[in-house]
Amino acid sequence: MISKIKSELDNIVGKPMHFRFNGARNQIEEFEGSILNTYNFIFTIKTFGENERIKSFSYSDILTLHLEILDLDIK
Repeated sequence: MISKIKSELDNIVGKPMHFRFNGARNQIEEFEGSILNTYNFIFTIKTFGENERIKSFSYSDILTLHLEILDLDIK
């Protein structure tokens, strides 16, 4: 399953997307960005806007629905 998620993310590297991160204590952060790189265990996202940053996530964050990619249906 993780390899399928990585493969799907490889296909959208560089495309602008909308992300929703469900953090601790029901804190939800939504941001726009694009996937910079995919690695064996993590991938990086560059956010857009005033607070332009690079964030890293694991593929299990998508599997456990902690991170949602709203413009892409990964199942």
